[in-house]
Amino acid sequence: MRLTTLLWMAVSALALSGTATAGTAPVSAATAAPAPSSDACMNSAQSQSDMTACAMKGLNAADKELNQVYQQVLKKYAKDAVFVAKLKAAQKAWLAFRDAELAARFPDSDKSHYGSVYPMCADNELEAMTRKRTEELRAWLKGTEEGDVCAGSYNANS
Repeated sequence: MRLTTLLWMAVSALALSGTATAGTAPVSAATAAPAPSSDACMNSAQSQSDMTACAMKGLNAADKELNQVYQQVLKKYAKDAVFVAKLKAAQKAWLAFRDAELAARFPDSDKSHYGSVYPMCADNELEAMTRKRTEELRAWLKGTEEGDVCAGSYNANS
């Protein structure tokens, strides 16, 4: 393996390792599937600056995908005003949660305390949370099996 790949793996493992409560695993970028382009980018990164740029690229791609899926859900359910209002409120709450979660992960107001890896680590965490939220939103597009009594607002597949 190239030295930069090994360095990136070591820094990521150290920076992104979380603590878990009994019976749960930490949710972090380390547990989320990275975008293939992020892997290729990280493999060619030659410096911390390059790795930070790769993390930002991955976050931007995840954010773009989330926004596309969110708009698709809004379009699909446009005739259900109550659902649309509730989804918008949920998305606003998720954004606040995401930001608060990152602040809890890196609570020091002086981010330089975390070193030059902080922007990369923060973007990796944001990417992981964004990809998870995208999958949650995608459930409204995929629907559920006919007869699922817990489907709620998910449309049934026919």
